[in-house]
Amino acid sequence: MTDKNIPLGIDEGEVEIVTLLDENDNEVRFELIGGYVDKGVQYFALIPEGSADEDGGFEEYIILKSVKDADGNEELVDIEDDAEFERIAGIFDDAFSAEYDYDAE
Repeated sequence: MTDKNIPLGIDEGEVEIVTLLDENDNEVRFELIGGYVDKGVQYFALIPEGSADEDGGFEEYIILKSVKDADGNEELVDIEDDAEFERIAGIFDDAFSAEYDYDAE
């Protein structure tokens, strides 16, 4: 089976919300802005809910990867390996720079 890229971005008008727990177990809501599968691992790009500008652009985003816990449930976790993070961040950066001007000042 080969890896398949999931189209980056969400259809205009649609916002998928993901609720995560921070280090103090407080719920924080994020908008899913992209997904990517690499070597069988699913990665997600997210921004804090409501942080996109009026054109849908953004300045910063986080990347999490999907893993299965001991019970087989999906968890989103930080990417701890620096090389893995840099590789995946580069893929998202390239895709977003073509779609959004998120580095604009």
